[in-house]
Amino acid sequence: MVTNADLAERYRAILPSFISPLYERPVSIDRGEGSYVFDCEGTRYLDFFGGILTTMIGHANPVVVEAVQAQAAKVMHTSTLYLNEEMISFAEEVAAVSGIPDPRVLFTTSGSEANDTAILLATNYRNSNQVLAMRNSYHGRSLTAQAITSHRAWSTSSYSGLDVQFVQGGYRLRSPFRQLDDDAFTNACVEDLVQLIDMTDSGGFSALIAEPIQGVGGFATPPDGFFGAMGKVLHSEGILFISDEVQSGWGRTGEHFWGYEAHGITPDAITFAKGVGNGITLAGIVARAELMNCLTRNSITTFGGNPLSTAAGRATLRYLLENDLQANAAARGAQMHERLAPVCDASPHVAELRGKGLMQGLEFCHAGSIEPDAATTAAVLESARDRGLLVGKGGLYGNVIRITPMLNVTEAEMDEGLDILVQVIEALD
Repeated sequence: MVTNADLAERYRAILPSFISPLYERPVSIDRGEGSYVFDCEGTRYLDFFGGILTTMIGHANPVVVEAVQAQAAKVMHTSTLYLNEEMISFAEEVAAVSGIPDPRVLFTTSGSEANDTAILLATNYRNSNQVLAMRNSYHGRSLTAQAITSHRAWSTSSYSGLDVQFVQGGYRLRSPFRQLDDDAFTNACVEDLVQLIDMTDSGGFSALIAEPIQGVGGFATPPDGFFGAMGKVLHSEGILFISDEVQSGWGRTGEHFWGYEAHGITPDAITFAKGVGNGITLAGIVARAELMNCLTRNSITTFGGNPLSTAAGRATLRYLLENDLQANAAARGAQMHERLAPVCDASPHVAELRGKGLMQGLEFCHAGSIEPDAATTAAVLESARDRGLLVGKGGLYGNVIRITPMLNVTEAEMDEGLDILVQVIEALD
């Protein structure tokens, strides 16, 4: 029988050194059922990370499995050169829930590609290579996505044809404005944006791209209304707003279907990926028709809108809406916060519990300070795994535990996972 150790050895021998497994003793994922996964040795884990927020409505969800099997028996690939009902129908369905007026939809294969497309559109539409992005952001691993990423741990190249300026954002714990209340914090960041534009504008910025809640950045969460306040400045300058909803979309925050809806602003474009296909390769962008149609040369996406992927996307979105998983995210997110908040308040190791709905993070620091404590974070990650719970890790300094259960996680499953997290945090003392 193959073992985790065998697979880890083969992994390191054949895959590039710049990727690595999450754990000191890597875990294999052999199969999954709902909120649980099983490794190749038969060990069961409660999955509160979902392949980085990608398995959104449970492993082996029968609705998605049936849709994929039915489509696979018909045709698995066509490309955008041909008409396909699954692609067209799903585009219509995404447009309907986007909140963007007169929308057009293009499917891609990853969030990186979706963000590439958004920047391609914005720079062409505005005839400018100047882009605004947020500090502590992550938008993908392509050259364009890396150029708009402000996260040293995940920045692998500085080569770019873009002129990017980074704005003060929602990562308050280490912000120079962290002592301010919500309104004053927002105003200070807006004033910083105004000054940044005044000082660095070389003929007009094309767009600001931002994650409503920063994913890889450790679920840094700005005050509600933050991007709406920034949007007033953007609008006065003709600058577009792109909302990167790769991690915060599809009802995960509980309060809203999209993260941007907490801010009183309608984006010019939304990028999405991860959970929309419940694990299958699927991403895309929805934008105002005037913006999406600004390109005058031919283009194509070979695998974007693949009928197998869009069949999975349609099944996922239908299941999400029919079962009101946004409401479940709100209820289970409240359950998570109510259980963890007093434990975090009592622990000298947890500097902050933050996030919304089923997208919450714990930032670990050395006691009595905001000095990052990556070692304790790693210990929490490993200890949770040893007790049967898989969570994620992130943050600029690798000191944030990311907790992202399935949107259809049950109250009992949430209690099970929280019992483990509480045990792990309390054991630190």
